[in-house]
Amino acid sequence: MRYRTLALLGTLLLVGSGLALAAEKTQPTPPQPAASTPKAKPSGLRIKPVDINSAGRAELMKLPGIGAAEADRIIANRPYLTKSRLVSKKVLELGQYDALRGRIVAVQPPQAVPPKAKS
Repeated sequence: MRYRTLALLGTLLLVGSGLALAAEKTQPTPPQPAASTPKAKPSGLRIKPVDINSAGRAELMKLPGIGAAEADRIIANRPYLTKSRLVSKKVLELGQYDALRGRIVAVQPPQAVPPKAKS
């Protein structure tokens, strides 16, 4: 009789733990944020691109991969018709340019329009 009681208790224990496991599996668990994933920036905020034709040395040095020497070369070779001229004028290496081409622009100053001659 003792053996049957122990067997019955063991069976109940297994069934009970199986039900508990099944209940745990059916409850959705909230997703945990990955520790290495950077937080997304709010969609309403955009980083203002840096104009390579007018930015100062300090502003240029805030760009990734741009130190004092690169900022001085950018300033010394102005003006740029397009931002890709940084590579064609050999101011930056292609890899450096690729890293920041989405963060820079080459704004052209407005052209002075000569006055029309009176007829």
